[in-house]
Amino acid sequence: MAPASAMELEAPPPVAAAAAKEIKSPEVLSSLQRKKLGAHFLESDERRFSGAARTPLGGGYEPPPPPPSVAGTTPVNIRGEPIADLSRTGGWVAAFFIFGNEMAERMAYFGLSVNMVVFMFKVMHRPFTSSANAVNNFLGISQASSVLGGFLADAYLGRYWTIAIFTTMYLLGLIALTVSASVPALVPSQEGCDKLAMLLGACAPAEPWQMAYLQTALYVTAFGAAGIRPCVSSFGADQFDERSPGYKRRLDRFFNLFYLAVTLGAIAAFTAVVYIQMHRGWAAAFGTLALAMGTSNALFFVGTPLYRHRVPGGSPLTRVAQVLVAAFRKRNAAFDSGDFVGLYEVAGAKSAIRGSAKIDHTDDFRWLDKAALQLEGDLAGGEEEADPWRLCTVTQVEEVKILLRLLPVPACTVMLSVVLTEFLTLSVQQAYTLNTRVAALHLPVTCMPVFPCLAIFLILALYYQTFAPLARRLTGHPHGASQLQRVGLGLFFSILSVAWAGLFERYRRGYAVRHGYLGLFLSPMPDLSAYWLLIQYCLIGVAEVFCLVALLEFLYQEAPDAMRSVGSAYAAVAGGLGCFLASALNTAVDAATRDDRAGRPSWLAQNINVGRFDYLYWLLAVLSTINLLVFVYVAKRYKYRARTDAQATVVNRQ
Repeated sequence: MAPASAMELEAPPPVAAAAAKEIKSPEVLSSLQRKKLGAHFLESDERRFSGAARTPLGGGYEPPPPPPSVAGTTPVNIRGEPIADLSRTGGWVAAFFIFGNEMAERMAYFGLSVNMVVFMFKVMHRPFTSSANAVNNFLGISQASSVLGGFLADAYLGRYWTIAIFTTMYLLGLIALTVSASVPALVPSQEGCDKLAMLLGACAPAEPWQMAYLQTALYVTAFGAAGIRPCVSSFGADQFDERSPGYKRRLDRFFNLFYLAVTLGAIAAFTAVVYIQMHRGWAAAFGTLALAMGTSNALFFVGTPLYRHRVPGGSPLTRVAQVLVAAFRKRNAAFDSGDFVGLYEVAGAKSAIRGSAKIDHTDDFRWLDKAALQLEGDLAGGEEEADPWRLCTVTQVEEVKILLRLLPVPACTVMLSVVLTEFLTLSVQQAYTLNTRVAALHLPVTCMPVFPCLAIFLILALYYQTFAPLARRLTGHPHGASQLQRVGLGLFFSILSVAWAGLFERYRRGYAVRHGYLGLFLSPMPDLSAYWLLIQYCLIGVAEVFCLVALLEFLYQEAPDAMRSVGSAYAAVAGGLGCFLASALNTAVDAATRDDRAGRPSWLAQNINVGRFDYLYWLLAVLSTINLLVFVYVAKRYKYRARTDAQATVVNRQ
């Protein structure tokens, strides 16, 4: 007799498998008003196959087997063929090749985010506020446009080829930035541009074509990052078998290790890259990022034979549009009309959507069910003649419902991204006025953001030995806390972070005024240590660990099977919107608080000792608190997507 663990992996008999997924229509349609709409799940007769005969509703019709094909979510090799021996592919070995690619991408991303503000200010002679906004826009575009990469991966290219194409684009952008810092003709003249001239804005400005070249290189890099970001975490998670025992535990650890790779890349950016820039110059710093990306690309391609791939499911945006159009066309049709036949779905265990299992009907967003409302005559020409812009399957409708249900969760993390973006620029300005020495150690200002990364690294390393066991005792949850609980905990820590930042900035500014540093905003105050910033850095690091790791895991597990890259793109888009919102908030605050005629400086004055950064931090704390309350409401209403063991087996056997 086979062991139980082996038997769990065996496929059910064909009839049982089909029955596990097929939902029969009611025999008496007149009872519609007395039953939930979800019960009226009409599966087609699969008349596309010859010899299939129509049977009465609710009959025991068993369609002939479909022709052999690669469908559903079955792992395939790079040529799209089923993998004969799954034990020789995927798993942690394949995942570590993917970790390397993400580590280099994050190293480049954070290396540019922290250094590009200074490069534009000191080398390109742009005002500090303008430089910060330009970098915020770069960060925003690189994240908000991630939906493009997710769309291409889910629709046409698959995750592997999307990563391969965009990571090459990323490398080309980094090479172009290295050239910009290496060729003197591509930057303005540096003659006579000392610290005083820089403060007075007397340095030679960059020519429009020089800025155009820099911006082009920067945005090529941004779009390269946009294509990679939604695919890497999903592609790594694809390497694990959903049918294997302990899959959820391994997936949970994968996303923690994935974010650990992100953190290691950020630490390298805030330490090694900054050190190289200070001692070898800008060309060497950008060249280091290009070299790291090129090396990671090579390692990613070396791991190609080990990867498991998923078949693209066709354009998800087209399917969404079809559901919306079909629902609008039948907006006046009633579920209790005499022409109502049932909710349309193809027969058998497989979905009509490549790369997706069937999804059970749910009762929310009832207006979308009109898209699957099958009326008399809708299939008059046979199922192969069905117009998807007039009649959609239940699974297709449920995909759209899932996307709508997911949307509020990443939307509530936009505020965290705003806080992270503000910290990345404002805290650097704070650090310029503080003493960064500890005994014989002198830490450059641009290295300060390494501390939240170190906090993240420490928490992730100790997560399963400290937080998870303690939380498990309190909540009884096998992972210590649910995904949404961890997101909420992260949002709470972000509030503590900005609240402390406001308190310390109020003290720092008062100290500068009392000790005669009001006009010396680039001169460190020797008796006030920059390491007071560690508290806000560590708190925001804790917020990132709980919120963003749980968000990635949540979106991967809850997204439709054929839209997981698009689901992962939700997190990146939320991050991008946060960057844009931070720029918009800075612009609005600057316009609302500046009064040149009255001699009142802006809260965000270039001289931080004259401005009121503490007021901005308190504003962020208030907005973050409101955001947390909204999230609690959203999380309480959200119902996790359920998938039975039988369904999971059917999915993986497709």
